[in-house]
Amino acid sequence: MRVYVPLTLNGLAQAHADGVVAPAPLRAYAVTPALREWYLSDDIEELEYAALVRAAQASLRLVAADDSAPRRRVVVAADVPDATVTLQVQAEHEDAAALGAVLLGEPLALVKAASVHADDDDAEVVEDVAAAAAALAAADTGDEDARFTVDGAEDHELLWYATQEIPGLLS
Repeated sequence: MRVYVPLTLNGLAQAHADGVVAPAPLRAYAVTPALREWYLSDDIEELEYAALVRAAQASLRLVAADDSAPRRRVVVAADVPDATVTLQVQAEHEDAAALGAVLLGEPLALVKAASVHADDDDAEVVEDVAAAAAALAAADTGDEDARFTVDGAEDHELLWYATQEIPGLLS
């Protein structure tokens, strides 16, 4: 199963140093039955993109929670055995933000990653991701202006990086 693990650049740097993305259980996003039902598509590429977007939204929350993290979203994509993934079925039905949420029951070795997706430097320079991170709490309480700001981060497509490019991404 292809999973998308939300991180920050600091988290990616730690994973690069340790060789492991994070200890288990690790929250990730994938094409789950609830995500399929919500997205109403049979196109696997569209569904995987929807899971990637969900992980990018979770990455934004990690960025907001870490004042020292550069204001760029990061998602690691990896193929893992289905047996290591637990669907968060109850959460998916109670919370729209949890659509596609899964838990990885084993540590994810960074060498198993297929790719890394991250905002380019532009997102940090124009401060869209920083503004979105700062607006998250207000958006969560229903502030429409804040929601508009948070959604503005999605105007930046995450760039694709091969895992060999991680050192350059971190520099």
